[in-house]
Amino acid sequence: MDLKTASAIRRLRLISVPEGISWIVLAACTVIKYTVASGFDVAPVLGPIHGVLFVLYVLFWADAWNRTKWSKGKAALYLAYSVIPGGGFIIERRLRRESEDAVIAARARKEGVVNA
Repeated sequence: MDLKTASAIRRLRLISVPEGISWIVLAACTVIKYTVASGFDVAPVLGPIHGVLFVLYVLFWADAWNRTKWSKGKAALYLAYSVIPGGGFIIERRLRRESEDAVIAARARKEGVVNA
């Protein structure tokens, strides 16, 4: 994995968790607004914050997809997770594993280890 690809995956990992948190908080505040406290409206503040994080996520996702050459199914899955509350945590975990596996494979190639 080259440096630009690793950077693209890292950016996507770093934005996925805040985007997931903002989605959960926005959804919870919306439920509270319509069920418990009708005067509780934080959507004018949280909505744009979540919107910016989501747009950044989509931009970083597109860059990572372009650089990693994921299959269409895998790329679609990573995009679909962004619209599920808490999906950002799942994406971050999968991308972390993917990065760690790439580092291990690169070290093995460097050391000349061959898979049997």
